[in-house]
Amino acid sequence: MRPDDRSYSSTHEWVRLDGDTAVIGITDFAVEQLGELVFLDLPEPGGRVQRGEAFGEVESVKAVSDLNSPVDGEILEVNAALTEDLGPLQNDPFESGWLLRVKVAGPDALAGLADAAAYEKLVEAEG
Repeated sequence: MRPDDRSYSSTHEWVRLDGDTAVIGITDFAVEQLGELVFLDLPEPGGRVQRGEAFGEVESVKAVSDLNSPVDGEILEVNAALTEDLGPLQNDPFESGWLLRVKVAGPDALAGLADAAAYEKLVEAEG
């Protein structure tokens, strides 16, 4: 079971809310589907993300995939260390492999996202 302290998008990103700050990453399922990761492109802090729109991309030996934001907001921080070493993203996507910290734009930031149980069903359907 995936961590139940966060919400999940249908494009396999997760978001954990801490006050008005959202920590965003990709799920273990996404990493597993991609295979060996070789490149990560992340935006600069200070920019904005919009729910459902790409903010970067991750490349594996199999494919290039967009990273889509599950929330609207301002980028406070990126996990820049991942651009040099993809190991934490590959091996620990729910903790040390986080991608962005975003100041969310409103109190309904997580509306429409799946909880862990609903995400499990999505993964089962896709698997």
